[in-house]
Amino acid sequence: MTTPPNLKTVIVTGVSQGLGLAIARRVAADPSYRLVGLSRKLTPAYEALIAEYGADKVEFHPFDVSNLDAIPPFIRETVDRHGPIWGVVNNAGIGKDGVLATQHLTDIQYMIDVNLTSAIVFAKYASRSMLSARAGRIISISSIIASTGFNGLAAYAATKAGLEGFTRSLSRELGKRGITVNCVAPGYMVTEMSLGIPSDKMDSIKRRAPLGLPDPDDAAGAVMYLLGPDGGKVSGTVITVDGGSTA
Repeated sequence: MTTPPNLKTVIVTGVSQGLGLAIARRVAADPSYRLVGLSRKLTPAYEALIAEYGADKVEFHPFDVSNLDAIPPFIRETVDRHGPIWGVVNNAGIGKDGVLATQHLTDIQYMIDVNLTSAIVFAKYASRSMLSARAGRIISISSIIASTGFNGLAAYAATKAGLEGFTRSLSRELGKRGITVNCVAPGYMVTEMSLGIPSDKMDSIKRRAPLGLPDPDDAAGAVMYLLGPDGGKVSGTVITVDGGSTA
C-alpha cells in the first residue's frame, strides 16, 4: 500500500482496547492522518490496523505513559521522523475505585501520573512542534465523573477534573498560534474499565441515559470532530458524550 505524502501525524495513547482502540481505528481510516499509537502492549486488534493500512500509515510503539522521562525523547524522535505533530490524543487512563481512606498512596500517585501528569507532559513537548507550525490539536479524554462525582472514585475524579482545568488554561496560551485544546468526557460505556461495576449499579446508570449508553465509537466521533477542520474554532471546552445522562 502506498502511503500518501503530507499526512498529518496524530499520536494516540492507550490504543490497546476500548476507547483508545476505537479512536485509533477512526484515525487510521482517515486519509488525512498518520497514526502513531502508544500502549503498553500490542494487541491483535491493533496489529490488524497495521496490516490493513500499512506500517507507514499506522505505527505502534510500546510505551508506559507513567514513565514521564520517556515522553520528551519520544516526541523529539517522532518530529524527527515525520515533521510537526498535528494532534495528540491523551487517552491512556486507569480507574481504581475504593474508599479514599484505604487506598494506597502508590496507587493514587500512579493514577495521577497516568491520567493527568502524562497528558500535561505530552502537551508540553508536542506543543513546541505545534507552535512552530502554528497549528495543532490537543485532545484529552476526561470523564463525566469530573463534574458529577461518584462514590469510590474520588481520586480518579480529581485527575479528570484537573485535566479539564489544565485544558481550559492551556487553550488560552496556545489559541493565538492556531492550536486548539479540548476534552472529550464520555459517560459510562461498556468497555474493559466498566466491566467491574456491579450489575445493580450498572442498571441504575443505564436508566439515567435516555439515549442509551454510548459506545466507544460515539466518543471517538467527538475526537475526530475536534481533530478535523470543523473543530478548528472549538477550544477550551469539554464535549460530553453520555447518552444524555447528565442533562
